[in-house]
Amino acid sequence: MPTGHVKFFDNVKGFGFVQSDEGTEAFLHVSNLPDGTTDIKPGTRIEYSIVDSKRGAQVMTMRIIEVPESLEKKQRANARMKNEDLVILVEGLISALDKIRPGIEHGRLPEGASAEKLARLLRTLADQLHS
Repeated sequence: MPTGHVKFFDNVKGFGFVQSDEGTEAFLHVSNLPDGTTDIKPGTRIEYSIVDSKRGAQVMTMRIIEVPESLEKKQRANARMKNEDLVILVEGLISALDKIRPGIEHGRLPEGASAEKLARLLRTLADQLHS
């Protein structure tokens, strides 16, 4: 699948163009955006499949690889937790870290589902502190 970026997209008209990393362009219709996506910003990195039509190359399916940093910051700001929820997250992390501390002191790291849950909570806190 080719990769590239959104060159431009007009949300009102419902179409735009993508440019591959090799420089070729393809038409992008709003109906070919990923599920739940109604708008896409220029510069968004994508992976996509194309089909040749009478009018040239057209995007059939696409997947967003990377959102431009400015849009990413805006999305993080919109996803900011309420203070009460952040306090609950921090208290939960303190409790979880207290539970694994003795094991870590003896060289045992958490594994499996508990390690994944702890990592997810730590990432969530990091995202909140970073936004």
